[in-house]
Amino acid sequence: MAAETRADEIAAILTGAVVRSVGRAADMGVVEFDGPRGETVMAHLQCPFRIVQDGTIVLGSADMRYAQKGAGPKAFEEFRMIFDARATKLTAILGELHPTVDDVTVGEAGELTVSWEPAFRLVAFPDCSGRIEAWRVLVRGGAHHGFPPDTI
Repeated sequence: MAAETRADEIAAILTGAVVRSVGRAADMGVVEFDGPRGETVMAHLQCPFRIVQDGTIVLGSADMRYAQKGAGPKAFEEFRMIFDARATKLTAILGELHPTVDDVTVGEAGELTVSWEPAFRLVAFPDCSGRIEAWRVLVRGGAHHGFPPDTI
């Protein structure tokens, strides 16, 4: 019952939020939203994740492993990875579309799925058996929920 309550609370935070940007803080994925009541909402993704549109992966956490062509030895620190280029492009598209989250689910093993039109889906899938934070959804200055729940 408690897990269902958290899933409902996470869905309440994200449903109706406008997807604003995609990026990273070091090796943590960050998706920012404008909440339905004007609040800043974020998803911090420390586990594998991907953003899919119409069945195609447009951005994945593994993209942080590969430097852009000619980026040099400090590519990761200088935000010149494949992930950074694709996140910048995706953020520009989101800025034009102003898409609204229309569905949120949390699976029994912590899989988080956030969907928005046109046919976008963020999927975070924890892959650690230990009690290490995989992801968190938070309202800046407010509620924090994540997986595993007792790590937040």
